[in-house]
Amino acid sequence: MVRKIRAKLVLQLRAEGLSGRAIAASQQMSRKSVTAVFEAADAAGLSWDDVAERSDDEVYELLFPGRGEHETVFATPDWDQVHKEMARVGVTLKLLHGEYSDSCAAERVPAMGYDRFCKTYQRHVLVTGASSRVGHKAGQSVEVDWSGPTMELTNPATGEVSKVYLFVACLPFSRFAFVYPA
Repeated sequence: MVRKIRAKLVLQLRAEGLSGRAIAASQQMSRKSVTAVFEAADAAGLSWDDVAERSDDEVYELLFPGRGEHETVFATPDWDQVHKEMARVGVTLKLLHGEYSDSCAAERVPAMGYDRFCKTYQRHVLVTGASSRVGHKAGQSVEVDWSGPTMELTNPATGEVSKVYLFVACLPFSRFAFVYPA
């Protein structure tokens, strides 16, 4: 992702008498970026006095109007609904992406690819804090659950079929697991 030029800082350093080369070297910026700010400020007739009271985003918008605004061309899924669906047994992002792609095809709108779908979902989870980390001390707790759908086990000697549920216990710190068919 491209970083935004710190235009307000460049104008401040210019007002303090630094050259474009000195500003670029001191702020780890390219000389081309510093020159772009100088040219945009000169074209707009702006100096440090004009922008001193404004925020960094306002200064950037004054110098480079419309830059940095991106609209997606893809249909946006309901990420909260996707997150709720992920809590169900057997639901994967691959399955949800397939459903999303099918609905987009039916509506004749472009769908994002699986990789972008996963990355955007991950960003949604990070931004909204949809999942939380469980704090624990090593060896002090164990996580237990029944895993997956009900399975069938066939006795090879008698041919008898019985239902089997998988019990799973896991030590979260070491990730040691115990699995028992019940």
